[in-house]
Amino acid sequence: MSAITGIFHINKESVSHEHSKLMMNSLQQYPSDDIKTWNNKYIFLGCHAQWITPESLGEELPYYDYERQLAITADAIIDNRDDLFDRLQVDRGRRKVMPDSQLILLAYYKWGEATPIHLHGDFAFMIWDERNQKLFGARDFSGSRTLYFYRNETRFAFSTTIEPLFTLPYLDKVLNEEWLAEFLAIPTMVEAVDMSSTVYKSVHQVPPSHTITVVDGRVSVSRYNAIDVNEEIKLKSNAEYEEAFRHVFQNAVTARTRTHGEVGSHLSGGLDSGSVVSFAATNLRKENKRLHTYSYIPEDTYTDWTPHYYEADERPYIKETVRHIGNISDNYLSFNGRSSLSEVDDFLDIMEMPYKFFENTFWLKGINEAAQQKDIKIMLNGARGNHSVSWGSMTLTYNYYAELFKKLKWVRLFNELDSYCNNFNTGKSVMFPFVAKRAIPNAFAKKEQHNFPVFINRDFAQNTNVYAKLRENNLDENGIVFKNLTKYRRNYYNQAHVWNKSGVASTNLSLRYSLWDRDPTNDLNVIRFCLAIPEEQYVTGGMERSIIRRAMKDYLPDKVRLNQSSRGIQGADVVHRMTSDWSGFLNELHELAEDENISEFININVIKECLSKLGNDPKPELLFTDEFKVLTRSLIVYRFIRRFS
Repeated sequence: MSAITGIFHINKESVSHEHSKLMMNSLQQYPSDDIKTWNNKYIFLGCHAQWITPESLGEELPYYDYERQLAITADAIIDNRDDLFDRLQVDRGRRKVMPDSQLILLAYYKWGEATPIHLHGDFAFMIWDERNQKLFGARDFSGSRTLYFYRNETRFAFSTTIEPLFTLPYLDKVLNEEWLAEFLAIPTMVEAVDMSSTVYKSVHQVPPSHTITVVDGRVSVSRYNAIDVNEEIKLKSNAEYEEAFRHVFQNAVTARTRTHGEVGSHLSGGLDSGSVVSFAATNLRKENKRLHTYSYIPEDTYTDWTPHYYEADERPYIKETVRHIGNISDNYLSFNGRSSLSEVDDFLDIMEMPYKFFENTFWLKGINEAAQQKDIKIMLNGARGNHSVSWGSMTLTYNYYAELFKKLKWVRLFNELDSYCNNFNTGKSVMFPFVAKRAIPNAFAKKEQHNFPVFINRDFAQNTNVYAKLRENNLDENGIVFKNLTKYRRNYYNQAHVWNKSGVASTNLSLRYSLWDRDPTNDLNVIRFCLAIPEEQYVTGGMERSIIRRAMKDYLPDKVRLNQSSRGIQGADVVHRMTSDWSGFLNELHELAEDENISEFININVIKECLSKLGNDPKPELLFTDEFKVLTRSLIVYRFIRRFS
């Protein structure tokens, strides 16, 4: 909803009007509905507001509560408003008009630094507690909104984005080599494991699930939330689990369609976004609104090269979903002439740091541009569904069958195998030996582990001690966290580094296009429900991702709901789109390979080897290769480093 900034002079010197003006001016690149500041000698708060929810229209931010002597600036949408109103005993006449920032302030007055524990939603905020001479803030559990800060012995400054901090004359823009080492050493999409750091030495961030307190000259950052589920939800039947799932998920979707503008949603041909769209479109019909869906499709000149189990063009599934649900205005966007390569510089501006999702940038940005033109204020997605609502891979299914085998639960095993064989048109004579081998220890040889190319300069890695830090966070050179899927999933929700990249992208894109990404599959109640139900609910009935497939019967078309033979792949035409720029792409990489500045960080020999394997022709299947990932990530880092020159 807003970009927020602030300065606090710990030494009680007055904040320079020029400094606060510089920070606010830096935010003028973003559209705004209102711009306001508040200051009281040595404390300054600012807000570059974008009004998204009905209650935010005309909202006063920063806001000062004279009675409680509290001031707040906030970038927040709170979803559990009704629960908080009841617990805080807010007069019913005020509830429909009270903005989320004032609700947060009331919560702070009651619960103090424990406030974030009670908040559900996407938020970053800072509160000036005048009575206690304390600055307190927090970032939501998954880091959906960003919050950066600078501190020294006498000054503290914060901002939603990084650039406003560098308008202050006492900050130097110096590369943080430890952060960069983590970025280069981690082969997965995670950019770094130290969530208090950023790519700049002088700028820190409040990690997801953390609070920050500035008092008596001390700055402390502490964790307030861990998603622990100690009790399993036990219901009487599969039907009861399905009904309970629909109830909690419907509430999450409904909470996230709260806006005075239009509502949009990403829509692929799969389960997660389709389930979000199903509940959202039905809910909006009651408000006489239509849901606008946005689907990326390949460029017109693209010829599909992918294996049969991939769907590069998901329109047949998407259109079936749209027809089945109704109340949808569907949009199919091919972004002809645009490519991930042409977006690199602009996406570096958006992210303010290197990034790893090269393949997705042109359509992510393009969908936001298209949505802005239709006054979309909320853009739904199902990005976190793989770990919550649609957990249950085929590997988990096979493990479940093996457990039944080991526990000699023959009746249940054979019933499950019957369902599986019916779904996949195979026989128990094929499946039973496979399950038996999986159940018996050491029955089959270990698979050879895939090794991602190590392209960080080895001296640089040694000097920064990066691999020791990764091991402390359960990562190694291949990005492995846990081999046990259940343990991995539970750990996933309590490691801040897995969340950060999406928060940075969604915050900065939302500011640029004045719309807010919202993900019901990332709702706290949904996550806790999904972690608490028995694991068999994800695999029963011979289906992977069983609970969502069963629960969405009649809500999604069976063509989508029961599809286990193929999956969508977004960005299959990435190399195809780069064809006209391919020679320039290779030339820049060869230039990189001869640059002494970048060789300090990147192993040039690995780059040259990857280039030789890549060849000179833009073959579309290069998208799947490690070499393509290494080279595109290196190019992004190369362009970022050159900005320091």
